[in-house]
Amino acid sequence: MRQLMRYGLVGVVTNLTIYFGYIIITYLGIGPKLAMTLMYIIGASIGFIGNKKWTFTYRGGSFSAVLRYALAHLFGYFLNLMILFIFVDIHGYAHQWVQAIAIIIVAGFLFVLFKFFVFARKHARQ
Repeated sequence: MRQLMRYGLVGVVTNLTIYFGYIIITYLGIGPKLAMTLMYIIGASIGFIGNKKWTFTYRGGSFSAVLRYALAHLFGYFLNLMILFIFVDIHGYAHQWVQAIAIIIVAGFLFVLFKFFVFARKHARQ
């Protein structure tokens, strides 16, 4: 439960920041998928430090954690991209609302991957 609360705090700060960045750059004319891609990279980079050190207090090798983190985010990115494609491009919903909901869905998905794959105790030094 402690990890989930810390993950939530890191996520709220990171995701609010990148969501407002997303809104601003789409307002300036960047397409929703490109904007999401740019902000996703920024958010994932910031989130690694907060999640590794504070949320999961991971003490394993950084290089292998970065590789697993990148793989997890690759899946998270494609999940987000598919949500935008399906609900904006196919169904015509407003991208602002779809992206706000996608952030929540992807965050839940990533928490599970981070806990059991990226920062799992089996990968940490004993």
